[in-house]
Amino acid sequence: MKIKNILPILLFLVSFSFFAQSSKIDEKREKIKAYKVSFLTTELELTPTEAEKFWPIYNAFDDKQFELRHQKMKTYLSQLDDDKMNSISEKEAAVLLAQMESTDKELYLLREKYNSNLKKILSAKKILKLKKSEDDFNRKLLKQYRDKAGKD
Repeated sequence: MKIKNILPILLFLVSFSFFAQSSKIDEKREKIKAYKVSFLTTELELTPTEAEKFWPIYNAFDDKQFELRHQKMKTYLSQLDDDKMNSISEKEAAVLLAQMESTDKELYLLREKYNSNLKKILSAKKILKLKKSEDDFNRKLLKQYRDKAGKD
């Protein structure tokens, strides 16, 4: 598997473990979000006009994507622990699989709409730069998490 395929899964699992602690969920998410905004602002070099149009679209996409991944997928993952997995019926497994596929489809459609909206305000080159910057940010965040985990 390529690193680009593994990285989102790792980030999901890392962020899932971050958010498992209910008392600091919002605080950590906001801190990461602020760090990401700062990082992307520096990397993208948006004009004031671009920034004014870009950030509402980006934030709406990011919030909806977070909701889909962390709210719905959290429910699915809770049903996939070893104890439940061994006792789940084929019918229940099929329903769960259908729900997961539906969420994947929602994520795909959300990204498609997001890309369409971005094309109206950013050049193709800046959109590619955004995608690269997000990947760079995620790698940096994962490295910080690993470094912190290694010290504990």
